[in-house]
Amino acid sequence: MASDYMREFLALAIIHFLAVVAPGPDFAVTIRQSVRHGRRAGIGTAVGIGAGISVHVVYTLLGVGALMHATPWLLRLAEILGGAYLLYVGFVFIWKAGAHTSGIPMDADNKDGAMSFRQSFALGFLTNATNPKATLFFLAVFTTVVSAATPLRIQILYGGWMCFVNAAWFVLVSFVFTSPPVRERFLRIGPWFERLMGILLIAFSMRLLWETVNAAGS
Repeated sequence: MASDYMREFLALAIIHFLAVVAPGPDFAVTIRQSVRHGRRAGIGTAVGIGAGISVHVVYTLLGVGALMHATPWLLRLAEILGGAYLLYVGFVFIWKAGAHTSGIPMDADNKDGAMSFRQSFALGFLTNATNPKATLFFLAVFTTVVSAATPLRIQILYGGWMCFVNAAWFVLVSFVFTSPPVRERFLRIGPWFERLMGILLIAFSMRLLWETVNAAGS
């Protein structure tokens, strides 16, 4: 990367990393997939999350993000759709809490009915791509940290880096939560843990929908 843009890149990278490691829907989904379905499913979810970032990168670079920011109703629609999806995922977590969890072997890797890599990838992708908080984050970052004079090719590199960091971080999370000691402890409290993850996602989505409705009425 050109040295002229290194300071900008470092600022962007630090802000993005702090946002990535903060617990949120991506974190909850990755842990749940890893503990319940094994490392392969966890990695698939993590890669899907990284790929989901590309959606936000693409529409931001194409100017769609600026259009949504300038068109409040369109941004609110995206927030409502994203919040509704996260609400759905949260209820699924609660509804299926504990189902087949006790029968998952310690080296589960798409065995005994575990979720496939493709299904896990799709879940991770949709969780991130439909998260309106990510939309707001990219709008804020690319309008405040990244200069309008920064060449498109450099901005594409920024986006690629963010996709990579997201995937790498959640792959690491997956490895941690599929290590035998950690995973064994979580399997013992599997149903309650899944319910907690579901409640957190529901709370997140309800807060988001509430803020969206209030913004629309103001």
